[in-house]
Amino acid sequence: MLITKTYHDVPTKLDPNGRPIRIFVIAPNVPGYPNAKFPGVVVFSEIYQVTGPVERFAGQIASQGYVIEKEVAGYDEDATLALDLLCSLKNCNGRIAATGMCLGGHLAFRAAFDRRVLSSVCFFATDIHSATLGKGKNDDSLVRVRNGDLTGKGELVMIFGKQDTHVPRAGRDLIRKTLEDANVPTSFLEVQAQHAFIRDESSKGRWDAALTRSLFSVMMEVFERTVGRDLGERVDNGGFNNIGYRTPSIRPQ
Repeated sequence: MLITKTYHDVPTKLDPNGRPIRIFVIAPNVPGYPNAKFPGVVVFSEIYQVTGPVERFAGQIASQGYVIEKEVAGYDEDATLALDLLCSLKNCNGRIAATGMCLGGHLAFRAAFDRRVLSSVCFFATDIHSATLGKGKNDDSLVRVRNGDLTGKGELVMIFGKQDTHVPRAGRDLIRKTLEDANVPTSFLEVQAQHAFIRDESSKGRWDAALTRSLFSVMMEVFERTVGRDLGERVDNGGFNNIGYRTPSIRPQ
């Protein structure tokens, strides 16, 4: 599927100089269907912001039929602004997922606190286990999970390399246990890879193309199942779905 690339400069209240946040939009383009609508995915960039690997990653998702927003240099307010913009686009149907790598993986994790996000796929998300995201290094991601802020919301997929020195085994175990204890519907994947293994440029020899392709398929299965189809309003009958966990109740924000 063809794609187009544009950007929006959105005002933010938190910048002391009044500078806007730039949000890039990569969207499917179907010639002859100007009113086509698609689900949306917010792609959170890594610490290096607008890089070739992130843009190509986002472009691959968009070419599968998703409107992509690539959010740059910001945290919770910027995530909200990205979601607001995505939902306002005429070619987005309002069904939203999120993903990101490294720092962006943590931001995709936090985006899941917003009820509009029906699934998040987080690649080697940093600083969750150590609560060291952002200024002050005292983020509350796992605290919020323990408080139930992810319970009853969307589906979460956490993907880590077992040789990732940024998120050691103890950190991965802490994240997994916290999510399971809070009854968050989570798939937790640990693969034989290092940190940044999906970066096809400047990866310091860690890029694994075959593994990246495989996990991209996993991500697209999650997106297709959670936001790619509109099944109507879910009716909670207290049952379990076909993969063993109690299905969450998704409600508009």
